[in-house]
This record gives sequence, C-alpha cells and structure tokens, in this order.
Amino acid sequence: MSLFAKIFGGGGGKGGKGPSPQEAIQKLRETEEMLTKKQEFLEKKIEQELQIAKKNGTKNKRAALQALKRKKRYEKQLTQIDGTLSTIEFQREALENANTNTEVLKNMGFAAKAMKSAHENMDIDKVDDLMQDITEQQELAQEISDAISKPVGFGEEFDEDELLAELDELEQEELDKNLLEIGGPENVPLPNVPSTSLPSRPGRRLLTFHRNDNIYTHTHTHTHTRSASQCSSYNAHTSYLSRRLL
Repeated sequence: MSLFAKIFGGGGGKGGKGPSPQEAIQKLRETEEMLTKKQEFLEKKIEQELQIAKKNGTKNKRAALQALKRKKRYEKQLTQIDGTLSTIEFQREALENANTNTEVLKNMGFAAKAMKSAHENMDIDKVDDLMQDITEQQELAQEISDAISKPVGFGEEFDEDELLAELDELEQEELDKNLLEIGGPENVPLPNVPSTSLPSRPGRRLLTFHRNDNIYTHTHTHTHTRSASQCSSYNAHTSYLSRRLL
C-alpha cells in the first residue's frame, strides 16, 4: 500500500486506483488548515496556563506547577504540529510541481501526435521533387522577364560612338548660344543729349587778361548784382594785379 493510501485510506486492493494529484493536493490543503487551527488553539491554551501559573505562583504552588506542566505539553504539541506543517507543505508543493509537469508532458505529447498526423502523408522525396520544380519554374520566370524587358531594335543597329559625337556637338552649340545671350549685342545705344541748357553756378567769377603792346587789360563777368562800394573795391584790387603783372 502506498503512502497516499495509508494517509487518506485509498486503494482497497491491488487493483485499486490511487488518488489523482489534484485530489491529493486538495486533501493536503485541508490538513494544513486543520493543523493551523489547532496551532491557534494551543497558543491560546499556553497563554492561559501561563497566566494561571503567575496567579498561583505565591498562593498555590501546586496549582502553579500543574499549570506549567500543561503549558509544557501544549508547547510540545505545538512544536510537533510545526514540523508536520512543514512536511505537508513540502509534499503539497512537490505534488503541484508534478501535476504541472504532467500537464506539460500531456500537452507536448498531444502536439507531437498532431505533428505526426500532419507529416503522415508527406514523403521527403516528394518534397525534394516539389522544391526542385518550384526552383526551375522560378528560374524560367526570371528568364522570361529578362527577355521581355530587353530592348529590341527590330534589325536597326546604330554606332554608339557616332551618337555620342553628335550629342557633344549639340551640347557645344547650346553652350555657344548661351554665351552669346549672356554677352549681349555689340552696339549699345547711348542716352540722348539734353536739349535744355544747364543752369549757371551762382557766385562764379571769370577774370581774363589781354596783352596788347605790353599793356594788360582785363575783363570780368559775374552773375551777381554788386553794390557801388563792392565794385569800387573790386576795381582797385584788379588794378593792383595789373600793376604787378607789368
């Protein structure tokens, strides 16, 4: 009889079926809850016995000693329950991991069967032949595309060097034309001479000396009107210049 059967009472005989992992995990969780409640009960009892021992410590030593003995038994039971809970927790975690692994392996086996069923009607030789046919058809399609895209002259052939030379001449003519347009015409028309006379500058004075038989005479013009005193001073100045020249 297995350990599970001894603990949970399962497996009536050799032909009996053991509990499933889910059932065992559920049972272990219920046992953990029961032991946890018993722990809480024992902790309360230990506290009560401690209070009784304190209360009767000086009045009734016998009652105090009995309370301490009960306290020790409760503490021992509490220690045992702690160890049991640790074992049950470890066992539950192992069962949970085993159950997870079982589900994973089951799903992997299901996927493997599906893959096998998918490949059942496939032959590797047929696959190779099919891939070879696909490759040949792709190469044929590429050759057809190249042939269609190749330019056809319909029997007319041209000298490429001659075409290039003609193109150079056309470019040179276009360049010369552009240079002439930039330079402009040779005869550029000049602006017309103004028909109206320019105004004379105010205050300008012209003094001219004439020599006639070693005698210098002068004339002058002025655009401003002068007073009598200004004319007298000006005549004296010009007479002085005449004597200096003589």
